[in-house]
Amino acid sequence: MSPAVIFNIHLALGYVPWLLCFAAYIWPKLKSMEPIEAQRAIAALHSFRFFGLVFLIPGVTGPDLSAGFAGFAAYGDFATGLLAMLALLGVRRPTIFWPLVVAFNVVGVVDLVGDYYHGVVLDLPGQAGQLGATYAIPIIYVPLLMITHVAAFYLLARSRRHQLAAA
Repeated sequence: MSPAVIFNIHLALGYVPWLLCFAAYIWPKLKSMEPIEAQRAIAALHSFRFFGLVFLIPGVTGPDLSAGFAGFAAYGDFATGLLAMLALLGVRRPTIFWPLVVAFNVVGVVDLVGDYYHGVVLDLPGQAGQLGATYAIPIIYVPLLMITHVAAFYLLARSRRHQLAAA
C-alpha cells in the first residue's frame, strides 16, 4: 500500500472510534448538562488548539510540507484556540461567553474544512510523510474537533429553540 492510501485510510477511519466513543460516553453527558456547562466543556477541548502552531516548526514537519497547508492549519488552529480560551475566561459574563462560543466554533469549522480543502488541492496524502511528528493531528485529533464543533452547533440551536419556546 502506498503512503497516500494509508493516509487516506487513516483519515477516514479516524472518525470511527471517536464517533463510537462520542455516542456512548460524551454525547449523553453533554446533552444532560446545562447549555453553558456543555459549551464550556467543548471550549476547554478546543482551547488546546494553540498546539497547531507546531506545523510551522522546522524539524517537526518535513522541509517539503506545503507552506499553504501548514500556514493555514497553524494559524486557523491558533485563532480557534485563542477564541476558545477567551470564551472560557468570559464564562461568567453571558454577553461575552456566547458570542465567543459561536466565534470559536465558526472559525474552527472554517479552519478544519479549509485544511481538508488544502489537503486535497495540495495533495497532502502524497506528501503525508512530510507531516512528520504532526501526522497524528489530522488522524487522531481533528476528527474529535470536527465532531465537537457539530455537537456545539446542535446544542446552540437546541438551546435557542428552548428559549424561543419558553418565551
